[in-house]
Amino acid sequence: METTSDYQCAYCGEFNTTFIDISVGFSQSYIEDCQVCCRPNLLSVSVDRDSLEIDIATEYNG
Repeated sequence: METTSDYQCAYCGEFNTTFIDISVGFSQSYIEDCQVCCRPNLLSVSVDRDSLEIDIATEYNG
C-alpha cells in the first residue's frame, strides 16, 4: 500500500511531500532530496500499525 506524507527539510525548512510504501515495513529510513533546495535529507519514517499514522523525522545528510 502506497500513501503520501509531508516532511520538513532539515536544511531550508520547506515542506515536501514524499511517497511511503507501507508494504516495505512500519519502520523505514532512506535519503530523499528536498524538492526546493535539492539537499539530501535522511528520512526516518515510522508508521503506527493500528491507525497507519505516519511520522517522519529528518536529519542532515552530508
